[in-house]
Formats: sequence, structure tokens, C-alpha cells
Amino acid sequence: MHKSIIAAAIAVAGFSSAALAESHAMTIGVSWSNFQEERWKTDEAAIKSALEAAGATYVSADAQSSSAKQLSDVESLIAQGVDALIILAQDTAAIGPAVDAAANEGIPVVAYDRLIEDPRAFYLTFDNVEVGRMQARAVLAAQPEGNYVMIKGSPTDPNADFLRGGQQEVLQEAIDSGAIKIVDEAYTDGWLPANAQRNMEQILTANDNMVDAVVASNDGTAGGVVAALTAQGMEGIPVSGQDGDHAALNRVALGTQTVSVWKDARDLGKAAAEIAVDMASAEDGMAAVEGAAKWTSPAGTEMDAKFLTPVPITKDNLSVVVDAGWITQEALCQGVTDGPAPCN
Repeated sequence: MHKSIIAAAIAVAGFSSAALAESHAMTIGVSWSNFQEERWKTDEAAIKSALEAAGATYVSADAQSSSAKQLSDVESLIAQGVDALIILAQDTAAIGPAVDAAANEGIPVVAYDRLIEDPRAFYLTFDNVEVGRMQARAVLAAQPEGNYVMIKGSPTDPNADFLRGGQQEVLQEAIDSGAIKIVDEAYTDGWLPANAQRNMEQILTANDNMVDAVVASNDGTAGGVVAALTAQGMEGIPVSGQDGDHAALNRVALGTQTVSVWKDARDLGKAAAEIAVDMASAEDGMAAVEGAAKWTSPAGTEMDAKFLTPVPITKDNLSVVVDAGWITQEALCQGVTDGPAPCN
């Protein structure tokens, strides 16, 4: 009698008893493109925490910036019996076989932070075009005229072009009026700061240091740019970034970086874990994801996606990241005297 009542209750709730048992023993695999960037540690902590709360197990692999290693990493995670995959793609064009392998095993995939051009993947990211707009707005407000340099992200990451498109939207009017001139631009292989620094050094040499502002696409590349500028005694000209890296927020407080568009990785990581668990436990996969919308990529692929909203951090609102517990006041204000609040 009691058993049948429980069974009926479970049926009404839309779960089979097997699914309930399975959700407690669920394993979610995460394939990281490269774990050397500071921000992925924050994402990982958020993913782990949300999976723990859902009673799921976390397993992961680091592709160390190799798209070939990432494919074997995904195969290995599938072999470990994961119920869903979260993939931060090293190269959107090369990741296809990994999605095929997962789909063949009925394993749902979350394309984490970077687009995987495949309708079988659920795309979760911040609004990267808007991030680009925010970067350009902040630099343009600080430097409404002069010679601009665009330091782009990795050529194998679609985000690089989403960002660049948003930046162009904001700058177009000033370009058309002749107020600003883009004197040079360069992709940054692998998003590596050393590559950004080398590109910036070459651009400064080619332009006799006649550069007034730099729109850099993330905090790592901004760090490389600031190092190149500092070597020429040019630190303090407007430079943009994104991710809210601690070193970058400190540069904003010091006045060597103008803006870091903060994408709270804790929100993204939590959302990814919850989406992976939802997709693994529901019959209809992506339809189970709350807040999802249909989105069409620039190449015309219709996908299920969810976009989170970023926050630009400048010298005027540095307290926001301290109040949110993202960074300590001590780390933010290191080496800063008479800086903006809360470093004053």
C-alpha cells in the first residue's frame, strides 16, 4: 500500500525511481581548455559547489591549450561514465568530434563560455558582444580622440570576434567623424599575455609610440599591453579588459587600466552545473533549462542558449567587487596611495 502511494507520488512528480536514484549518483565531467588563466579557478569552485549541492560528482581534465588533447580528454571523461559534459572549447572548429562522441552516448553537452557551433550543445555565456561594447565605451569616454589599437583575443575562439564586433559598434561614429583612428590591431594566439605584449611592442615600434588608447579584449591581454606600455613610459593611457582578474582590478585602482568588464564567474559556474544536472536528469534535455532562449549564431546555427549580464568595473565603482566578496580590499588596493574608493 505505502509503496504504491510512494510510486504514484514519484510518477506524478515526473521522475522514475531509477531517475531519482541516478540523480544522487550523477557525475558531471568538465573539459577545460587551459587551466592557467586565473579566472577558471573561480569558475571551477562555483561548478564544484553547485554540483555538491545537487548531490553530483565532479570530474575534470585540462587540455593545456591543445585542441588535440581536449578531444582525448573528452573521450576519457566519457569512458569514466559521465552523465553530462561541460566543455570550455580550446578551438570551436576542432571540438566537433567531441560533441559527436557525446551525442552518440546520449550525453548532453554545455558549451561553456565559448561557442561550440553545434545545435546539440547548450550555449551558456555572458553577452560577449555587450562586453565588447562596455570595453569600448569606457575607453572612448576616457579618450574621445586619437590613435587606437585593438588587441583581440584568440583567432580560434568565436568570442574574440563577438567582442570585436561590439567594440566596433561603439567606436564607429568616432571613426567616421575622424575623431579616432584605429592604427593597428592584432589577434592574440591562445589569449596568452606574452603574445599580447609582443604584439603591442611591435605595434608601438611600427607607430613610433603614437598610440593614445588600447582596446584589449580581456585582462590577460591587458596585462601584456600594460607591460609593453610601461616599458615605454606610457603607462596610464586608457586600456580595457574583462574578467575581473585580481591583478587587473588592482591596475584599475592604480590607474594603468581603465575598465575590467566583470563577469561574475561564480554565477556562470553555478548556472553551468545546474544546467548540466537538469539536462542529464530530464527526458527533454535542453527544454528543461530555465531561462533558455533560442539564439542564432553568426554562421546561422540555431541553438538553445542562456546569456548572463556583465558589469563594467572602473575607478568609479571599484567598491562593487569588494562588497561582492570577489576581491579583498587589501588585494585591490595593493600599492595604491590616494586612489579611488575604497583605496583612499
